Amino acid sequence: MDFTPEIKDKLHRLQEKYTAMGQDMASYLDGLLYADFLTYWDYIHLDTLLSLQSPKTPIPDEEIFIMYHQITELYFKLALHECRQIAEHENLTAEFFTARVKRINAYFNALTNSFEVMVDGMEKEQFLKFRMSLLPASGFQSGQYRMIEICATDFIRLVDKSKRVELTNATIEEQFEHIYWKFGATELASGKQTLTLKQFIDKYAAQFLQLAKNRVTTNFSALYHQLQANGADVSALADELRKLDLYVNVEWPLSHYKSAVRYLEKDPVDIAATGGTNWQKYLPPRFQKRIFYPFLWTDMQMEEWGKGWVLSVLKTLKNKD
Repeated sequence: MDFTPEIKDKLHRLQEKYTAMGQDMASYLDGLLYADFLTYWDYIHLDTLLSLQSPKTPIPDEEIFIMYHQITELYFKLALHECRQIAEHENLTAEFFTARVKRINAYFNALTNSFEVMVDGMEKEQFLKFRMSLLPASGFQSGQYRMIEICATDFIRLVDKSKRVELTNATIEEQFEHIYWKFGATELASGKQTLTLKQFIDKYAAQFLQLAKNRVTTNFSALYHQLQANGADVSALADELRKLDLYVNVEWPLSHYKSAVRYLEKDPVDIAATGGTNWQKYLPPRFQKRIFYPFLWTDMQMEEWGKGWVLSVLKTLKNKD
């Protein structure tokens, strides 16, 4: 059998490759000859993936709860994949930056639009039963979500709004002591940190601090200003960053707020399912005023931050009732 010029060229390039590494190409060809063809299920480890749902109760809807949160974490991993590409790019351009942020926005769009699939897919009575078996675990403990926030903006923007001015020139460690989400996992009665928060800090604090230090000059806000200062056209990038700001700081928290209102607010006893945290003041965007890119918004837009979304949701829920 005669080899085509294309096959001969590839064999020659392979020979050069293995020779440069001090390897015998024939041995590798033997391995290729006897290797099985790759299958879809082996490639994505499908059997393992489908075995990762381990309900803690016999209540059927708990499995929905588990799978949706696993899907959420995979989307977060996709977003962090894009964050790393942006931060570690050797010759970052506005075009590359914009394209990657657009991908992240697509992931969050899928997340926010699909959240009601989980909420509507569970019976309230079932949720309130199995949820009590999961304490003190909470979606609050998603480390990947916090990492996305750190990659997206200057760390000071994640400090509780009452401390931002005071801590503007503080160290990362000092700012971390007042990061906004620490105030979202405090006990309603005493104001003390919940076990949910203590577990979270023990597991992730060192990672968060290191990432924050690594991203001082390579978070999205810093990189935007660098490109702008170098004369790049950042208009399209600004549009995508505004969308990201809304997705992460308004739409995603609001999705959780809607589900909390639906499942937890009507009966005071049900609030225990949150671990006794002050979710009523933690989740609504207008209370936190967490804004990644204040330089991309007007004063009026920031003053009304999240207010319209919350009011529209409450109206929708009221009409459903």
